Amino acid sequence: MFGFNKTTIDLHAPFDGTVIPVNEVPDPVFAQAMVGDGFALIPDETSDVIEVCAPADGKLVKVFNTLHAFALVTPEGLEVLVHIGLDTVELKGEGFTALAAVGDSVMVGQPIIRVDAAALRGRGTQLTTPVVMTNKKQIGRMKVSAGPANSGAHACTVTMA
Repeated sequence: MFGFNKTTIDLHAPFDGTVIPVNEVPDPVFAQAMVGDGFALIPDETSDVIEVCAPADGKLVKVFNTLHAFALVTPEGLEVLVHIGLDTVELKGEGFTALAAVGDSVMVGQPIIRVDAAALRGRGTQLTTPVVMTNKKQIGRMKVSAGPANSGAHACTVTMA
């Protein structure tokens, strides 16, 4: 058979926590997949510092000035956005440290942003982190592996359209 081989890409938990489908994120922009479909990770409450890692191999194409989000493109062309916490753009970078730069080739599990989780929680910041594919036309199917996950564990399989 020809024309039926679809590329599948595994995405991994960017830190220790609990994987949930993106429609369960307590933010309508993410829950309604306005930014893209995917999953989210609720961090373990015991972590004072979180190193948010690349969920897939790829090239880092965007690190937001406020360090609250980054985007990468996998070798297959899948566009992935990691948005650290909810409403964190308002922090203007406070509590975030960049560990990688735009243009870097990154591998699964490579730290991209360090987060002072204790300080942000102290401010009442919600650290649920959506990981979404921003180009909906690229996604044929997606299967989220909900539940507890260590950093680097399988979290989602995407079959490209």
